[in-house]
Amino acid sequence: MAALASSLIRQRREVKDPQANRQVSNKRKPCPKSNKSLCQKQILVLISKVRLCSNRGRRLEKRPEPQLKGIVTRLYCRHGFYLQMQPDGTMDGTRDESSSFLQFNLIPVGLRIVAIQGTKSGLYIGMNSDGYLYTSEHFTPECKFKECVFENYYVTYSSILYRQSQSGRAWYIGINRDGQVMKGNRVKKTKGAAHFLPKLIEVAMYREPSLHDIAEQSPPRKTAKTSDSPALQNSKKDPPKTNTS
Repeated sequence: MAALASSLIRQRREVKDPQANRQVSNKRKPCPKSNKSLCQKQILVLISKVRLCSNRGRRLEKRPEPQLKGIVTRLYCRHGFYLQMQPDGTMDGTRDESSSFLQFNLIPVGLRIVAIQGTKSGLYIGMNSDGYLYTSEHFTPECKFKECVFENYYVTYSSILYRQSQSGRAWYIGINRDGQVMKGNRVKKTKGAAHFLPKLIEVAMYREPSLHDIAEQSPPRKTAKTSDSPALQNSKKDPPKTNTS
């Protein structure tokens, strides 16, 4: 009877004061594993985000640069000469197929626009505002040429920047019948001097050449000796010297 009375008294107390027992049950038990404050947790989250961003940046840096598919070729003119570039940057035409200076890299830098680079010398072919061809260590807007296929399956290369001011006729790379490089404004599209037949050697992958301003070129540009160049004209005008003694 005493036990029954004590249980009834305990039940009455729980009905009158139900929150007394709930407070003990509602209290959250401290987790023994995490004794860190809220501020420390936020600092750890911030550090993890910084590490994640830094790893993403490193992954982006390791990605390979976009590459361009070009060709290594020899440019055979319709007049029977190969265009060649000497190590010092001089250009002319030669009939010697065994020359080691005949190979050029044709790198696409736009829609039907190519850069022509000597494989041995690493110099680019350019055309200045006077129509003269020259070689440049840096790739500039003057080194861009439009590649067009002529009706007889030969290919022409014309300057992107310069053309005849009145007629709008393009200026072309050309070799005359004597094997000399011509001024671009003297070469006509319909003539054999402007017709080249690229003879494929291999397909290669190139990095896109970095574009420089024309005024930034160093060392100075080396102009090719053309049939209309002042150096050749002066040599033709000056008579040979004879000894009077």
